Amino acid sequence: MSMKKAKGDTSATRQIAGTKPAAKVRAQAAGKVAANSRASRGAGRREAILAAALDEFSARGFEATRLDDVAKRAGIAKGTIYLYFRDKDTLFQELVRAMLAPLIGGIEAMGATDLPVNLLAERLVDLFVREIYETRRQDVIRLMISEGRRFPKLAEFYYREVLSRVFDAMRALLKRAAARGEVPVALVEFPQLIAAPALVAIVWSGLFERYAPLDVRRMLKAHIDLLFAPGRAA
Repeated sequence: MSMKKAKGDTSATRQIAGTKPAAKVRAQAAGKVAANSRASRGAGRREAILAAALDEFSARGFEATRLDDVAKRAGIAKGTIYLYFRDKDTLFQELVRAMLAPLIGGIEAMGATDLPVNLLAERLVDLFVREIYETRRQDVIRLMISEGRRFPKLAEFYYREVLSRVFDAMRALLKRAAARGEVPVALVEFPQLIAAPALVAIVWSGLFERYAPLDVRRMLKAHIDLLFAPGRAA
């Protein structure tokens, strides 16, 4: 009888031992689902704040934009913004990063390749038109053009995070192209000459597009032809 009891106890112990890990696994799974759900809500709220900030900065400028208005446009309480961004300057900086950082990485990758410079330039034109000029990213660049002079810290941040990285990548590829005789040596020193028409296009679209629409893609490709025409590197 005692042996039967011992066997029963062993069976029960095994059953209990098997139940606890299963419950723990379910609890862990539920915790992961909850954590993922919170992370998803947090990411969605952050994106909503950035989108609202872009609207407010574009409509009012940096100085006149209030975090109260950003929160209202995003459909959240003002205090929620501080869970994600320390202040208005940080919000603007993160907007620049979120909008432009992925493109900068793509440009840096292009700069590391050893393709003919005219082919790379055509890819850059397509990238600019598709990912900047035809999107809200051009609003970020327009903001820097209009606000950078009055807010030097924002201009310094934009130069460090965007322009310096773009020009370093362009100088690297232009240096190789100049060594092959594909471009004038002066372009290595002044890569701004390549980017200038893109800035003209953004300024034009904001001021004069309604009066004289600009075919940006054709203009930029004409610029490439002028820069990289046969014999131009001599």
